[in-house]
Amino acid sequence: MSWQEAEVRELKVGRYMLVEESPCKIMEITMSKPGKHGEAKARIVAIGIFDNQKHSVVFPVKHKVKVPIIEKKNAQVLSVSNKEVQLMDSDTFETFVLPLSDDIADRVKPGTEIPYWEAMGKRKIMFQN
Repeated sequence: MSWQEAEVRELKVGRYMLVEESPCKIMEITMSKPGKHGEAKARIVAIGIFDNQKHSVVFPVKHKVKVPIIEKKNAQVLSVSNKEVQLMDSDTFETFVLPLSDDIADRVKPGTEIPYWEAMGKRKIMFQN
């Protein structure tokens, strides 16, 4: 299990949650007041960290949601070729291939060490801006 549970009222902007089994970064949380016969609700806007899709969900504040466990790791670049990069994990020495986007292609050179994130069985190169 690579996630844990949290109540909606515990979530904060900038943290992460699962929306449709996809890890997403919370961009906005809007809380409504409780109604006459109901409880307060939260509207959450989040962006997928692997697919950059925008998601909008509404939950009662006491509802439990899944929060992904994101592992932040480093890897050495072994080779770069047409839109793919071969990496070797710095701790486990496991080799794997990830897609290379145009916006980070100039920062990925063979022999350098780069950061990547792993969550829910997926990996992505993640440079801090």
